[in-house]
Amino acid sequence: MEYQDKYYAWTVKVGEKGQFVIPKEARDLFDINPGDTILVLGDSERGLAIPPTRLKDKYIAEIFNQLTSVEEE
Repeated sequence: MEYQDKYYAWTVKVGEKGQFVIPKEARDLFDINPGDTILVLGDSERGLAIPPTRLKDKYIAEIFNQLTSVEEE
């Protein structure tokens, strides 16, 4: 499903081993290819996020910056 040319939603089933298939449209849109490593982020209140791999360094830096800020308080 596409919304406003920038938001997308798909449903997938989780198998017995906890695996799921990323829909082809999503793989094409985010340039996810066989053998790629993906980043899965989790927030116990907000859920899971799977950002495009090209943004992983940005997200990791932001996470560690926030952790540093919390430790300083």
